[in-house]
Amino acid sequence: MSDLFAADQNQADTARPLADQLRPRSLDEVIGQEHLLGPNGTLRRMLSSGRLGSLILWGPPGTGKTTVARLLADQIDFRFEQISAIFSGVADLKKVFEKARFERLSGHRTLLFVDEIHRFNRAQQDSFLPVMEDGTVVLVGATTENPSFELNAALLSRSQVLRFESLAQADLEKLLQRAEELLGAKLPLTEEARVTLLGLADGDGRALLGLVEEILASTGEGEILDPNSMLEVVQRRAPIYDKAQDGHYNLISALHKTIRGSDPDAALYYFSRMLEAGEDPLFLARRLIRMASEDIGLADPQALVHAVAARDAYQMLGSPEGELSLANCVVYLALAPKSNAIYTAYKASRAVAKQTGSPMPPMVILNAPTKLMKGEGYGDGYIYDHDTPEAFSGQEYFPEMIGRQDFYQPVERGFERDLKKRKDYFERLRATKKAARGED
Repeated sequence: MSDLFAADQNQADTARPLADQLRPRSLDEVIGQEHLLGPNGTLRRMLSSGRLGSLILWGPPGTGKTTVARLLADQIDFRFEQISAIFSGVADLKKVFEKARFERLSGHRTLLFVDEIHRFNRAQQDSFLPVMEDGTVVLVGATTENPSFELNAALLSRSQVLRFESLAQADLEKLLQRAEELLGAKLPLTEEARVTLLGLADGDGRALLGLVEEILASTGEGEILDPNSMLEVVQRRAPIYDKAQDGHYNLISALHKTIRGSDPDAALYYFSRMLEAGEDPLFLARRLIRMASEDIGLADPQALVHAVAARDAYQMLGSPEGELSLANCVVYLALAPKSNAIYTAYKASRAVAKQTGSPMPPMVILNAPTKLMKGEGYGDGYIYDHDTPEAFSGQEYFPEMIGRQDFYQPVERGFERDLKKRKDYFERLRATKKAARGED
């Protein structure tokens, strides 16, 4: 790391991870979770009442569950004891309970934080019940899994479940600014790279700080990273393995481009050359399936069916009889109408998904198989499409932070002409229904 980004030793201990250096020292310093820690948040109300019961903190990694548990213990002046369900067994639990009982005789209450509590089996979860009921410990369990499915009903009935949310972009930006303040300099990123970095963190504050450390460790003096160069730093991909078979790759490229170029004769020529060279026919079958998806798509939905059938036919017949089925497919694909609309839409959707992380889908379209989830608002207001005259409700399904996207653009060729008419119809109908509901 260059001197420009070296933190003052009085300000930061470089031997400690950045996430540890920036760990909040009070609940007021915790970033995010306003619904829990804000002025009217659930935890704030509990603390103001002077009583804190057992809790299950449920949410994605890196959202502050462990930090909040530790700060809660400080806030109510309890001993903080931490164990992990991954490394602890019944014997460990007994020791913790005995220590808590002893400390209680000395007037010291214990907040027992159990990380990954869902990893305890049912019997182990039951062992918490007596010490929760007699006040030996206040249990605070953390889990990334849905408590409705992973925790005993008895344990849930004695605890309040608090849902932690992934950190929003604004929260991550605030955390990034704290890191820069500690380091004494801005990160060596363009604004576009900065936005991409926040997306890569996927709402995980700890992951964001880990990425920051990777960037600082890999950036040279005066270097400013754009999105592409930053991705090379923080997503080190294994280099492509080169078999030094240039002819192999040249010929498969030629076959692919002649099929894409709708030249069945040239495609047959390169197909035959590869077979004559001893290429594995199943490798060619896999490539034909790929071409059907990438270059033809829904312009001819039968192309993929044909390619998979040709592969199956070859597997049944073997060489040389099965090669004719593959040749049949080569010609069919070459003469099929072409569209890469699905391929383009898929890449665009992956790019958006990569940059935005995993925001919560609208609650209205989430199922509520448990009372807990129903109480959280899952499925409230959902309109069953089949109950509408057009079997189309026009509800918004994208997460609010992303907004409506338009990835798929059908072409005016082949079957996609019909799909374009359908897509346009639903878009008009969606706009009409939203207007009728008074939505923007």
